[in-house]
Amino acid sequence: MYFRFIALLAASLFADNALAANGEELAINSNCMTCHALEQKALGPSLKEIAAKYRNDKSAQTALERKVRNGGAGTWGKMPMPATPKSISDSDIKSIVQWILSLK
Repeated sequence: MYFRFIALLAASLFADNALAANGEELAINSNCMTCHALEQKALGPSLKEIAAKYRNDKSAQTALERKVRNGGAGTWGKMPMPATPKSISDSDIKSIVQWILSLK
């Protein structure tokens, strides 16, 4: 029983790390880093600023997926965020947002 628990825990940690790596890779390959940097403000807010702002917001995942897909303006200043091209799937956007929200 103890072994099974350890195996499940390890699998869960591996899955979280894989998801994070996948989200980061997707963000890079989807050109998110053209306007956002990990730690410093660029054209848009840093990804860590976004994570901190939405850390305790239970609706953040859905709201940010929508904002990434459709674009937005006003939350972080006057610079609008353009809509994401349709060539980037909703599941990729979901993974990217999960990764961003996991940042500390």
